[in-house]
Amino acid sequence: MKKPFYHIRKRTLLAVAGCVWLAAGFNVARLGVIAYLSLETVNVPHILLSLLVFCAFGFMFYKMSMKHTRRIRGYAEETKPVWNFFDIKAYIIMAVMMGGGIWLRNSGIVPDVFIAVFYTGLGCALAGAGVLFWISFIRYKEPNIAQ
Repeated sequence: MKKPFYHIRKRTLLAVAGCVWLAAGFNVARLGVIAYLSLETVNVPHILLSLLVFCAFGFMFYKMSMKHTRRIRGYAEETKPVWNFFDIKAYIIMAVMMGGGIWLRNSGIVPDVFIAVFYTGLGCALAGAGVLFWISFIRYKEPNIAQ
């Protein structure tokens, strides 16, 4: 039976996840770097705090990317809809984080130094998760299906 056009192979789902996470990470890190460039001075503690944010979120995103990779590989069907690189819980978390981040940045509640430190670390961690998905894509072995 022919699959719908929006179905893609499990291996390709890993590449889609990698693209989404890399794009998100790049954009968030870009906002952090722009905020860094607007600061009068950048101190070593700022950079160290960005590294701390990167490590904290990097650990969390590492665990999450491994969980999603196992889920994708565990699908019984060889093809799934393109949006199945996430489960519903991940889509909700992503929407909340994006909405909260946009609101926080536009609200003016936090200073530019916070945006610089937090967004740079968070964005690099998101991009790192994208790289992990791409590594999973590259290492993925298609099953041998005897005809």
